[in-house]
Amino acid sequence: MDLSQIQTLTGTFEGHAQQTETGIEYWLARDIQQLLGYSKWENFQAVVAKAKTACEVSGHPVENHFPDVKKMVRIGSSTERAIDDIMLTRYACYLIAQNGDPRKPEIAFAQTYFAMQTRRAELIEQRLLEAERVSARKKLTSTEKELSQLIFEHTGGNQDFAVIRSKGDHALLGKSTQAMKAQWRVPDSRPLADFAPTIILKAKDFATEITIHNARAHGLSSEPKISREHVTNNQAVRDTLLNRGIRPESLPAAEDVKKVERRLSADEKQALKNPDTLDRG
Repeated sequence: MDLSQIQTLTGTFEGHAQQTETGIEYWLARDIQQLLGYSKWENFQAVVAKAKTACEVSGHPVENHFPDVKKMVRIGSSTERAIDDIMLTRYACYLIAQNGDPRKPEIAFAQTYFAMQTRRAELIEQRLLEAERVSARKKLTSTEKELSQLIFEHTGGNQDFAVIRSKGDHALLGKSTQAMKAQWRVPDSRPLADFAPTIILKAKDFATEITIHNARAHGLSSEPKISREHVTNNQAVRDTLLNRGIRPESLPAAEDVKKVERRLSADEKQALKNPDTLDRG
């Protein structure tokens, strides 16, 4: 298969992709039937049945990836009738290609095409999750600076900030900052938060926001009072996590957020230099 054929098939497959109102990408089975070189619907249905079995074996709900639909087709100059069809997700198309006749060049192409499409979606999801974590870390930094400034304003000095933050961490994580650093293998010179997963960053930020609000609302003016408030708020957030089956101290460390931030920045610079790479995923 030469480059022109690959480009033609790529355009054809992408041209038949549709989207639901909620933005979910799908293909119709009768379109895929033709694209994969199957002239008879009955023969193609046998391939779809194998793909459904593979989907079920892999632990994915078949109805989420192969929902039955009706399609209106014209049978005369002014007459239409409904025929059976199937909405196929990208994953469903991939399974169909994997269970198709490998002698067909269209099948060979589709196997690679949908595998790459699925991989690209996974990469996009991973990038979004990494960007969310970097954003959560920056937000926590900003909130903690606000708390530090509040402590200075209310107590006349900000030397108590580290003490208050440490007490809050202990209340949230169930272990001291040093114990968590040892568990997550965090260098002594680095903040624990740089290695915390996103949910912990957001939990710390939420508890700190409550402390800031209540310290101002109630005029808390000493380290003991602000510490008690901060501990109470972190304990409340911890209780919420525990009630939802999340034990903060049992979560694994995340990748150094500074490395993640540098990687995202490098990718952005590369994309600006070579915009064509955006199309290749």
